[in-house]
Amino acid sequence: MKLHIEGNINAYYVQTLVMIFFPGEKFSEDENDAHKLSLRLVEGELEVSAFVTLTCQGKTASAEATMPRREDMTADRLKKIVIGHAVLNAAGELLHYRPSWGMLTGVRPSKVATELLLLGKSKSRVKRTLAADYLVIPKKAALATEVALLEQQIIGTPDKRDCSVYISIPFCPTRCTYCSFVSYTSKRLLSLIPAYLELLKREVAAKLALIRELGLRVKTVYIGGGTPTILTAPQLRELLETVRAGLDVSTLEEYTLESGRPDTIDAEKMAIAKAYGVTRVCVNPQTLCDEVLRGVGRGHNSEDFYRAYTIARESGIKCINTDLIVGLPADTFTTFSATFDEILRLDPENITVHTFCVKKAAEILRQDNRVYNLRGGDAGKCVDYSQIRAADAGYRPYYMYRQKNMVGNFENVGFAKEGTEGLYNIYMMEEVHSIFAAGAGAVTKLVNYAAPESGKKSVITRLFNAKYPYEYLEAGVSAEQHGQIVSFYRELGL
Repeated sequence: MKLHIEGNINAYYVQTLVMIFFPGEKFSEDENDAHKLSLRLVEGELEVSAFVTLTCQGKTASAEATMPRREDMTADRLKKIVIGHAVLNAAGELLHYRPSWGMLTGVRPSKVATELLLLGKSKSRVKRTLAADYLVIPKKAALATEVALLEQQIIGTPDKRDCSVYISIPFCPTRCTYCSFVSYTSKRLLSLIPAYLELLKREVAAKLALIRELGLRVKTVYIGGGTPTILTAPQLRELLETVRAGLDVSTLEEYTLESGRPDTIDAEKMAIAKAYGVTRVCVNPQTLCDEVLRGVGRGHNSEDFYRAYTIARESGIKCINTDLIVGLPADTFTTFSATFDEILRLDPENITVHTFCVKKAAEILRQDNRVYNLRGGDAGKCVDYSQIRAADAGYRPYYMYRQKNMVGNFENVGFAKEGTEGLYNIYMMEEVHSIFAAGAGAVTKLVNYAAPESGKKSVITRLFNAKYPYEYLEAGVSAEQHGQIVSFYRELGL
């Protein structure tokens, strides 16, 4: 698509709005591009106006929006909202489609709700504002508000000494066709695991030592991937022993082992996890329809999931999460609703419902570029069903995030029974304290948190590890990061 923009506005913001209606769209400088959008922004002393003309497949629609300047809204946000109204009106007229999240395009759709709640606005006022200003449909406005309320209850008042730890195991037994994570599956790359584990243990030990030196308090540990339980039982024991040697795990609020793939879970590994203090594991079927699993290259079947789930439950680990994906190719409302009902019967503490997201690096996109789906087919019914049934079964939505090019422009939602919420997910998504990360592809985030009601912005410094395991092995443990972390906390006065 070719964009013509007049006025003081970031072109990237306009692109994100366009991609709500044109998933996977690419932007060019070609004046002959069949897709064109012209935007003119006019900023007056008392009001701001936006004028949009959109051309697609030989059809054209125009829209305009004007809003008065408001004391409760910054000039930049007002511009974005006015542009959002104009773009959504023009695209909606052309495509006969209304996005459920309106103009909200960011990762955290509950962020605006949180800001409004912290300004003292009531739940009903927050929902009305999301609908009127951001064009969010009522049921999504209610969801965002509910998530924001629960997140704030859990977060409380963050302390600058709080932190969490993330440990990366970027290897999987097979690669799912929808996956774009830095995970490795070939025999040659899997042969790197022993050397990788040795370096990872050194980095984990060094970071935990630094945390102790700085007098910080670790609230959660999350071992993710990839598939962490691709490690053998002795390898898993070595890693968990390294964590226990550097940290009193009994003081943690939560200790997660993202087991993930049922075909890597066995009783010995779960017993080791339990013995070393793990309190939460993930056993992820994605779907219980074997035909759909085969289609996405998942490498296991529904019986593997039942076996793994039973092992995890019998291990005594107190919290089990199951991940499901709405909108997978060949999945339907019938197959998804049957899966969700069966998961409810198993009664896990957490259920995370993802919406299928088409990533540029995913194999499935090379197989079929038609997987981008604006309206989402059955996905909307599946999302609604999961949220209604979860609420009826006593689960509460506790965190939520969105990604680009999600089928139907929907959302990912974590549901939990009261008191079993996945805390790392909240701390990581809301960026309320630092995350010390170890391993290939891991990103340490040093957070100088500022509450939204303060009017200030949190300051976040990101420290990147080498992305790929072979690069990580070549680079070794970074001494430079140690100095950067120490300097950051000295500036905080700690």
